[in-house]
Amino acid sequence: MTAPSVLVLYNEPVLPLDHPDANSEHDIYDTVTDAFKVLTAAGFVTTKLGINRDPQPLLDALRRDRPDAVFNLFEGIATQTSTEVSAAALLEWLNVPFTGCPAAALALGRDKVRTKHILAASGVPTPDYFIVDALPVPRWGHDWPAIVKPAYQDASVGIEQSSVVTSQAQLEAQAAHTLATYGPPVIVERYIKGREFHVNVIEPFGATVGEPVALAPTEIAFRKDEPGRWAVYTFTAKWHEQSDEYKAAPLKFPVDLPAADFARLAQIVQRSFRVVGCRDYARVDVRMDASGAFHVLEVNPNPYLNSITLVDGLKARGSSYERFVMELTLAALARGGVAVPAGAITVPVGLISGS
Repeated sequence: MTAPSVLVLYNEPVLPLDHPDANSEHDIYDTVTDAFKVLTAAGFVTTKLGINRDPQPLLDALRRDRPDAVFNLFEGIATQTSTEVSAAALLEWLNVPFTGCPAAALALGRDKVRTKHILAASGVPTPDYFIVDALPVPRWGHDWPAIVKPAYQDASVGIEQSSVVTSQAQLEAQAAHTLATYGPPVIVERYIKGREFHVNVIEPFGATVGEPVALAPTEIAFRKDEPGRWAVYTFTAKWHEQSDEYKAAPLKFPVDLPAADFARLAQIVQRSFRVVGCRDYARVDVRMDASGAFHVLEVNPNPYLNSITLVDGLKARGSSYERFVMELTLAALARGGVAVPAGAITVPVGLISGS
């Protein structure tokens, strides 16, 4: 048979390189390069397409040479982040199968307000919170510190050291700043002191529906909380490699976590994956407080695919980045009714450095 065709779709960056948020957008190129390399080496007929403010090139490509599946790496336009959902919805409208979460899950993941409501209503432990749509800011009725977050950003955009507040006056000032910078709504939630884990959840190709797998977690090994320097994964800590905050928040893998604790953690992240409606893969960020209780901070239905947290988790499971890319593609093809005979496609080995 002719090898299936796969289009690698991604967001062409729109921010200038000197923009403070540019790093979170331009890293897409590394992911595209690696995915394209794996799919091509495996034997798929592979093309790639970057789009930004105009979806017409995607429509043209789908009409001109409709692929059997799309490998969806589109994260949305930095100046119009809701387009992350729009691209997936467009593919669904045109009945083109694609990798990753469906549009509904992507929409929910972008809306931290609705996600918090759904997690809490579903019995998933998540920190106490309230929502600020406009000034004045209500009184905070829970323990301090609290943390102030923009509701529609990801990649730690809008998270700063000043996001953690210890008084009503600080809360009001930070909420006003966040509203003015990113628009409403803003989430205020109880800051959980303790360990932070990032747990990737996957649906292995061919596994029984409804059985997502929690990979071994990575820990953000923060230095201890101290006045003026909170153990929080800010934009600076995540993206600015030369900064003190970045150096104070190293990633640790493997982690020291007893089997019983991991079993509890796995149940919580698997439930989070299901209630948000995720598919194929997602990442759940969790804090563990001093008593050992876990609290879900966020569910990311479109995480960075080249993340070392994912690569390490796959390795611990006896898999690899290359195999994972293949399995995602095979799952999308299967959803489109394309079965790939055994042996028709090979899994590249050691193709991507570090995988």
